[in-house]
Amino acid sequence: MSKSKILVVDDEEDIRELLQYNLEREGFLVNLAGSGEQAVKKASEFDPELILLDLMLPGIDGLDVAKKLKMNPDTANISIIMLTAKGDETDIVTGLELGADDYITKPFSPKVVLARIKAVLRRKTTDHSEASNKEIIKHNGLRIHKGMRSVHIDDTAVDLTYSQFQILDYLISHAGWVFTRTQIVDAIRGDDYPVTDRSVDTQIVGLRKKLGTYGKYIETVRGVGYRFREK
Repeated sequence: MSKSKILVVDDEEDIRELLQYNLEREGFLVNLAGSGEQAVKKASEFDPELILLDLMLPGIDGLDVAKKLKMNPDTANISIIMLTAKGDETDIVTGLELGADDYITKPFSPKVVLARIKAVLRRKTTDHSEASNKEIIKHNGLRIHKGMRSVHIDDTAVDLTYSQFQILDYLISHAGWVFTRTQIVDAIRGDDYPVTDRSVDTQIVGLRKKLGTYGKYIETVRGVGYRFREK
């Protein structure tokens, strides 16, 4: 079984070395980057399964790095855990909406970092397995291809963000079921994922807009949450 590759991106050398030491002890293959530019370059060359990405970087900051990686088909599927010393919810939510899988605030415990990494990689493996079992979902003229992470309406491609795709995939896979905002977050990100109700609502608004007439199938159930209408 091949070892998972982790790219650690942080401008502080002591943090990079601390993470490298603990990750290698757990059997991961580790590469390091000290800037945003290096992160983008090494993500393509090293081809990691996951990136620990500091948001506060010289040059290209962490949010711009995440955006570049998610826009490139060659790196779009790399999992990202953000490292941040900021308490600003706006940066965290922006990173999650760009496609980051989780975040950890500094100072952190290496044991917590390892647990979060293993959880993200475990979800990634599960998602891949489930996608292989049922790659394509069709609902009238709406078609979702899980493996390719693509959405088409009557053969016209719809450009969704990572989070929008995850929410649509989850709701349409359980058409007719009603889910609370917390259930939606837990399903697409994992238990106890710190996203506000407001950010879920924002994602739904953007998703409906992009789906056009099909946006009406995502119904608000007052006092509960959302569902994807069956017919």
